[in-house]
Amino acid sequence: MTAFLWLLASIGAGTGLALQSRVNGELGARLEHGMLAALISFGIGTAVLALLLVVWPGARAGVRRLIGVIRDGSMPWWYATTGLLGAFLVATQGIVVGTLGVALYTVGVVAGQTMSGLAVDRMGLGGLARKAITPPRVVGAVLALVAVGLALVGTGELEGAWLIVLPFLAGLLQSLQQAMGGLVQRHAQSAIAQTVSNFVVGTIALALFVLVQTALGVRGAPLPTEPWLYIGGLLGIVFIALMSVAVHHLGVLTMGLGVICGQVVTSVLLDVVFPAGHPVTIWSLLGAGLTIAAVGVSAIRRPVRRKARSA
Repeated sequence: MTAFLWLLASIGAGTGLALQSRVNGELGARLEHGMLAALISFGIGTAVLALLLVVWPGARAGVRRLIGVIRDGSMPWWYATTGLLGAFLVATQGIVVGTLGVALYTVGVVAGQTMSGLAVDRMGLGGLARKAITPPRVVGAVLALVAVGLALVGTGELEGAWLIVLPFLAGLLQSLQQAMGGLVQRHAQSAIAQTVSNFVVGTIALALFVLVQTALGVRGAPLPTEPWLYIGGLLGIVFIALMSVAVHHLGVLTMGLGVICGQVVTSVLLDVVFPAGHPVTIWSLLGAGLTIAAVGVSAIRRPVRRKARSA
């Protein structure tokens, strides 16, 4: 039952990621500046976390523990740089989604994440327990790829398709980010501390990048006025915190498939409720259903055989 609840949490994280992709993609398109959209998303998230640290003593204690384990060397300092990977993911949202849409963006992330999830689990990266590559896990990964392919059949959105390389790389790195983030959360004993680390590092990196772009003459359009375009950072806080804890209960691959399930289903619902030139087809619905099946298959565990007691 505990594993099932954490699987639901990972699906919820995927829902947040899909919503964030749509929001940041739209913001990047309005600003005509994908990196600036990513900086705004991370900056707002960092500001919210700063307020949370002011009013929540437990969050401050978690940050102090994280600083302590970095200082005494019990956790390598570079594990706290997962914000760089998160910044790259958010930057690809602002750059790619406006051109290819959430569906094609998702297939890139899913393909990369599914390929790297097996490897990260098998090697036990980030201090996580190694997980064998069992037939159900392999079948679940393959079904996830097939599901996303089905969801994209007949879209015909091939213009600028080379951009899908960016979310594919982001997906490859996301499994590593989840593993490293899980270790940071375990050392700090606080999902909020891991989230703070992620946002602070990511905001600094994006700010430096945008500063260089500005010096080179890159300018964005005026800021749009719709409030919903600025909730990407809040969504990021939720799904990063959820994933940093869920990865310990499910492993990178199964948690990743749960995230994929949330992403795909939410992407279909977004296109139904808030169409943006990406009509829902029967293939999209079949893909969403198959993704849910993939998550179920990947969660199958072999029953533990008890040794018979000797007479």
